[in-house]
Amino acid sequence: MAEKSKSKSKAPAAGFWKREQGWDKLKAGEEKALEKYCAEYREFLSQAKTERLTHDFLVKCAIEAGFQELEKAAAGGGKLKPGAKVYRSCGGKTLMLIRLGKAPLSEGMNLVGGHSDCPRLDAKPYPLYQEDDLLLLDTHYYGGIRKYQWVAMPLAMYGVVILRNGKKVNIAIGDQPDDPVFVITDLLPHLDIEAGKKTLADGINGESLNVLVGSRPVDKKEDDKDCKDKTKLRILRLLRASYGIEEEDFFSAELELVPAGAARELGLDRSMILGYGHDDRVCAYAGARALLDSTGIPHRTQVALICDKEEIGSYGATGMDSTFLENTVAELLEACGGYCGLALRRTLERSKMLSADVTALHDPDFASVSSPNNMSRINCGLAVTKYTGSRGKAGASDASAEFAAEVRKIFNDADVVWQSCELGKVDVGGGGTISHYMARYGMDVIDCGVGLFSMHAPWEVAGKLDIYMAWKGYKAFLESKFPVR
Repeated sequence: MAEKSKSKSKAPAAGFWKREQGWDKLKAGEEKALEKYCAEYREFLSQAKTERLTHDFLVKCAIEAGFQELEKAAAGGGKLKPGAKVYRSCGGKTLMLIRLGKAPLSEGMNLVGGHSDCPRLDAKPYPLYQEDDLLLLDTHYYGGIRKYQWVAMPLAMYGVVILRNGKKVNIAIGDQPDDPVFVITDLLPHLDIEAGKKTLADGINGESLNVLVGSRPVDKKEDDKDCKDKTKLRILRLLRASYGIEEEDFFSAELELVPAGAARELGLDRSMILGYGHDDRVCAYAGARALLDSTGIPHRTQVALICDKEEIGSYGATGMDSTFLENTVAELLEACGGYCGLALRRTLERSKMLSADVTALHDPDFASVSSPNNMSRINCGLAVTKYTGSRGKAGASDASAEFAAEVRKIFNDADVVWQSCELGKVDVGGGGTISHYMARYGMDVIDCGVGLFSMHAPWEVAGKLDIYMAWKGYKAFLESKFPVR
């Protein structure tokens, strides 16, 4: 009998990698978890409109989950053990949540780091002045805003005022149903012939971002004949009666003007969320929640880092250009009984980090600045960015191929829907994150966050699936085991 001919093996098809919508990639029953998480996130976003409020919200969540302040936890003299849950703050704005792992700290930590500061308007140190019976509040914009977007819209005021006697007064006006709101007035179109000739950048200048806060002078029977600024006098009397605030107290104050109103579901299909401060509270919240939702004793120490000042270069005591991270790791090593300079350097260098910050979505209305193959798409998953920076990668940390492969495997193994992305066309511009501040320690860092429409606008848009996958991806990363280098 003749020998049968051997069948020819068929070569596998080429492995195309295509960016696709993520809804069909959800596991059975996962959509319910997605909607629950997004509802909780929306509530957080509506409440935590400043970096101070974000810090306080997350500290409260941490304490409810059994976390202790690091210094207090170490005060007894005993060593912290694996499984210990501690936190450390800086200035009531920057926060580090830590879950201690089984492996020595000197083998490195798993970090997810985002920021809680957002573009906004800040009251100047001498803010109140009267013009034509109108009381106005002089502001200084914070971060990269488009000034024309902030006029003719309701604003809320949040912050703190430190009085002459040292008492701290919390301010929150504009988001409760019975609260008044504030506004920056705009020129009517009937009279904007000259203004209409200006560019968008020049249409509203920084000195015109003055917030209207009052228009009624003091009553005649209460009139101070020697006071010319009678509207200002009425407001100052209201502030004294309500808060104990004198005008000089504004020098020792932090008052932020932000959009009034709650975050909302967007679209007839409710597939998106519209809110103020997605950049970068969507990632800061996801990182903190991912750590808080982790269970058991991890192999490597887990860290959620929520920082301040990213939108203005990460400078200052609460920014990542400070030594807060180093100091906290030093305190942690001391609390575990193993501090020395070399252990500190080894811990930082052997750590792995996701720089959790947002990126831009491909928007068909602005396709001229888009790199369609490399920009993230809404609801296509968590966006992983190997490098940020501008033009010739200026200001980028540029993650290595080896670390990119590790992150890719973690996400694929955990069924995280993710996508690769860049910010836009190479020659158009760019942006930065905290990644290069972390990379200076020698640790592996890659940018990884949620894509947005209308980034830095008063109201930004994020997709629900992307929001959920940020939490899922960060949790998988925090729980990962990495070999010691």
